[in-house]
Amino acid sequence: MKLTLLFTLFLGLSLYAQDVTYNPETSKGKLFEYAEFANVGKETFGLESILTNPDIEYENLESENHSVGFTTDNFWVRFKLENSDDIQKTYYLETARPITDIALMYQISEEGITTAKSGDQIPFKERQLNHRATIFKLELPANSTHQIYLHLNSDGETINMPLNLYSETSFWEMNYRQQLFLGLFYGLLSLAAIIYLFFYTSLKEKTFLYYGIYVFSIGLMQAALDGFIHQYILPDGGYLNGRTVLIAALFSNFFLLKYCEYFLKVNERLASFKKFYNAIYLVIGVLFVMIFISPKTLELVYPISNLNGLLSLILILSTVFTLRFKRMSIDPYFSFGIFFLVVGLCGFVMNNLSLLPNNFYTLNSAKFGSGFEVIFLSLSMTNLIRNLRLEKEKSQNEALYKSEEISELKTYFMSNISHELRTPINAIMGIAELEIKDQNNTVESRKQYEIIKNASLSLLSNVNDILDFENIQKNELELKHEEFNPSIAIRQISNNWKVEAENKGLAYSFEMDHEIPTKVIGDAERFMQIINNVLGNAVKFTEEGYVKFKLKCFTQPNNISRFSLQISDSGVGIDTERRRSMFDSFNQMKLNHKRKFGGIGLGLTIVNHLVGLFGGTINLESQEEKGTDVFIELPLEYIPKADAPTNDDIQTQSNPQHVLVVEDNKLNQMVMRKLLSSSSHISFAIVDNGQEALDALKNDVYDIILMDLQMPIMDGYEATKIIRSGQLGLEIGGIPIIAVTADAMQETRQRVLGLGMNDYMTKPVNKELLFKKIDECQSKQHLKIA
Repeated sequence: MKLTLLFTLFLGLSLYAQDVTYNPETSKGKLFEYAEFANVGKETFGLESILTNPDIEYENLESENHSVGFTTDNFWVRFKLENSDDIQKTYYLETARPITDIALMYQISEEGITTAKSGDQIPFKERQLNHRATIFKLELPANSTHQIYLHLNSDGETINMPLNLYSETSFWEMNYRQQLFLGLFYGLLSLAAIIYLFFYTSLKEKTFLYYGIYVFSIGLMQAALDGFIHQYILPDGGYLNGRTVLIAALFSNFFLLKYCEYFLKVNERLASFKKFYNAIYLVIGVLFVMIFISPKTLELVYPISNLNGLLSLILILSTVFTLRFKRMSIDPYFSFGIFFLVVGLCGFVMNNLSLLPNNFYTLNSAKFGSGFEVIFLSLSMTNLIRNLRLEKEKSQNEALYKSEEISELKTYFMSNISHELRTPINAIMGIAELEIKDQNNTVESRKQYEIIKNASLSLLSNVNDILDFENIQKNELELKHEEFNPSIAIRQISNNWKVEAENKGLAYSFEMDHEIPTKVIGDAERFMQIINNVLGNAVKFTEEGYVKFKLKCFTQPNNISRFSLQISDSGVGIDTERRRSMFDSFNQMKLNHKRKFGGIGLGLTIVNHLVGLFGGTINLESQEEKGTDVFIELPLEYIPKADAPTNDDIQTQSNPQHVLVVEDNKLNQMVMRKLLSSSSHISFAIVDNGQEALDALKNDVYDIILMDLQMPIMDGYEATKIIRSGQLGLEIGGIPIIAVTADAMQETRQRVLGLGMNDYMTKPVNKELLFKKIDECQSKQHLKIA
């Protein structure tokens, strides 16, 4: 059998072998000029049939990288090699593309037949050489001639028939150059893809996502074309390995279009082109499905996908030219990138069609094109990042401007609402206070006025809470340092809530330490606000039972008195879970009482913040349906009795004082008139606005000015500027001015003091505080004159 086969082979060689023989050392020209090929169609002949079949017609190879196009036919290539030297020679033959499915080599000599396998449908371990490309090793003994047959077949991909013969030295040199080039190429792709995917994760701009995936898909496609996928990922070949190139090519086609669509803003600038992009997306989707239907549809995908890729490039170029025609800006680096992509792909296709010579540059034209494309498109992406940064900075500046504008409007709104709410409250409370103290009124009438006053205090407390919460949010809430009598303030608050508690049928008790200092330094208004909010909650959230208020004082070093307050009730209480968030803003909104107790839910939030500003502590103990205990510790500096001012020091009020009241609201004018009339040594005049105040100062002599701020014609700010500027004379310019305003904003207080006003107080006007501030201003004025 063996002898018969061998005889048949040699018979075939003698009948059909070429008459020309290629000697690598002496022959002129290149190997392909000594070779020929035959297309045997779908027939899967073995070597014996090829050698003995007289009907097979061979043709000469037309170039060193002869291409037969997209095909599933079987091709055979044959040529003769001769070694005329007296020593054995080793050569390496590089032939078909790495993605050719089957590449078999038969080396026939007098010693017999040697077979070697390659191709990406052959398990990698069965290859003759551990190399990604289609490489065969040829051993030529001394003074020998060998007939070489190559069998090539693919599933529809282009089949090329290069015949590159290398000596051992030139083969390894070629490998080193390739490895360096491929390392740079794949390194560039990997770096670009990773960087721009990172940019996407931070900027959430889809252009970066599409570009990063596009670059990854290019790398995947080139890795499949170069044989790396078969060598390192799918070494057994098979179903998926045979389709990797097409899958990667369709992905790269899709994401290139998506990238260009988003980068060029086709939807915004060329909406009519969107339908062409969608049409190609549809074709890509159909082609992707066809890959997996059958071998026949797979065969069709190769040429159609190439044609679709060409159409995609035409669409991109059309988009670019149309945008330029319409004088719409296009990043120049983007244009360069697309140019190199087109040039690279054209070189690749022309080389496949044997229209360009076979050399390192033409064989790798697609890689050069893709590489330069990635470089220039990456540069265009850096410009995109710069533009995004500029847009972001512009947006941030606009947002900052809007924020500042909104903040100013908000401040203006809060200032106005403070003024508009406090002005009528001032009038109501002022009148109620005066009527309560009017002995001519009946007891019943005074009780009704007391109800009006308490209701006004509750409303005022809510207004204060809203304004204070605004200042807390802006971290602008500050405490004043002034002298006040805490016992008077505490008794006043206690009496107010005692009336409310008794009206609800609650048992109210108040115990205050007799050792409480008579004079302390601190913010009297905030001190009262803390007690008022907590005591108000106790009364508000108790339907039956009791409310208890206890106060003790403990003297500490450095003239510090520690006020220890305990406010207890038998009200609704708070469960354990909600106690953790009791000091959160708007907490009452979260309770299960359907807000039947009223309030805006800011009381304890503000109390907690104020206690912190005082340097104190607050603790809350509560059980649901059993009541609540609130413990507050506030350290205040007290003035020892020996250091307290004598009566002679505070008797400036006994001197006659002429006061100018600048107030536009008639009800407030009435309140101020009644308050000032209660002092026999004070005379006063009332004007409606700042301009009238300036006129009054020119016509009369005043000791002090009580200045409202928001008034028609000329407001208190402008009037104060004119007075302090000296335009009316130095003496008038030094008259003490106290701001008396319904605007309780912290910015307003800072602004009026910055304008040169001597003091600031808010409406509703407290009579004792008003006289005290008048007295203090007069005392300082007398000291200045002295």
